[in-house]
Order: sequence, then structure tokens, then C-alpha cells
Amino acid sequence: MVVGEPAPGTPESLDLVSAVREAAASVPEADAVVGGPVAADLDAREGNQRDLQLLVPLVLAVSLLVLIVLLRSLVAPVLLLLVNILSAVAAIGAGTWLSRVLFGWDALDLQVPLLSFLFLVALGIDYTIFLVHRARVEARTVGTRQGMVRALTATGGVITSAGVVLAAVFAALGLLPLVTLGQIGLIVGIGVLVDTFVVRTLVVPAIFAIVGDRMWWPGKSGADESTTDRGAQRPHGGEYEDAAVDTSPAAS
Repeated sequence: MVVGEPAPGTPESLDLVSAVREAAASVPEADAVVGGPVAADLDAREGNQRDLQLLVPLVLAVSLLVLIVLLRSLVAPVLLLLVNILSAVAAIGAGTWLSRVLFGWDALDLQVPLLSFLFLVALGIDYTIFLVHRARVEARTVGTRQGMVRALTATGGVITSAGVVLAAVFAALGLLPLVTLGQIGLIVGIGVLVDTFVVRTLVVPAIFAIVGDRMWWPGKSGADESTTDRGAQRPHGGEYEDAAVDTSPAAS
């Protein structure tokens, strides 16, 4: 039985466990292991770190593949995924700060960063698909910038309503007497609101306005695709409007 001088859970106590394990492993034929609460805490931290390094790249790769197949582009999926990652990381940071200030939680539970990141990425990609797929359809006839305006007008109410409801549901987890669920609910709730009112409403449309038709590279841009449609026809209100229609008596 060994009692360390550092307080349990501190970086010094974790370093002490690592040092004792190295010393025990260096003894020939000792076949010794080091256990205890602090050692279990160290193993849990290392396990969660390995899970984070394995699962995050896999989730991001699957999300990127889905966006590439859906949008038939490389530029748009990469930019959208980067925005989603930054939004998720910002939400985790904001949730960590608020948990300390409002609730007095000194640190996040070991599983909270990974679970929160997975929730935020999945929800962010979901809202991205709703908005950007509609923008791509509209861009075929009116161009990328105007297509994004139309898509935002058509889907903004749905995305905003879903985001508010979802944020309220996750915020309700904070009422439970479990710190882990409370932290996840706080972080995901903040992330959903930021994604709904800032990222999907301001950031993504601004990126589309700046990049323009290059968002669809290497596929065809909105202007290029519009020329392959039937003349200059475009759907509007369930009907087709022609850019130039001869209505003279001779034509009839």
C-alpha cells in the first residue's frame, strides 16, 4: 500500500502513478501492477483519449463522404465540415466555461468532450444537409448566391424551430442529478443554438456568397447547370417561367 503526497486527481498524482508503474515494470520477473483510484483515473483518461483519437476522425470521414456524395463537390463539403468542427469546439469551450461559472463544476467528466463532439457534429451535418442541398437545387437556375438566399428563406423556419426544440430538450438534462448528463446537455444545447442562429444563418450563407459557384467544384456551377436545363425554364410556384416566350399572333 502506497500513499502519494499529491492530492488525488491532480496532474502530479497521475505522474506519480506513471512513475511507480515504470519502476515496477523495471524490476525483473516482478510481474507487478499498480492499481487504486488514481491509477483507475489515469487508465480512464488514456482510454478516453484513445477513443477520441479513433472515433473523431472516423466520424468526420463519414460525414465528409456523405456530403461529397450528396453535393457532388469537394470544396463545399470541406468548408462546411471545417465550419462544423469549429462550431463544435467553440460550443465545448463555452460550455466548459459556463459550467465553472454557473454551476461550479471544476472540470468536465472524462466522457463529456467525446460525446458532446459526436452529438454536435451529427446535428450540425444534419442541418447542413437540409440547407445546402436546397441551395444546390436552387443554384441550378438562379446561381449560387441567389440559390442560398432562396434556400435560407425556404428552410430557415424549419431549421430554427428544430434547433430551439432540440436545445430545450438537451437543456432539460441539466436538471438531472448527474453531472455527466448535465454537462452534455449544457454543451450540446449551447452548440445547437449557436449552430442554428449563427452558423447556419450567417456563417454558411456568407461563405457561399464569398466563394460563389466555386463551391461546387469539380462539379458544374449553378450558372453552368442552368444552361443544361430546358431552355431558361425554372420552377417557381409549381409552374415554369420562360425567359423568352414568343406570344405574337404569328407564333400562335
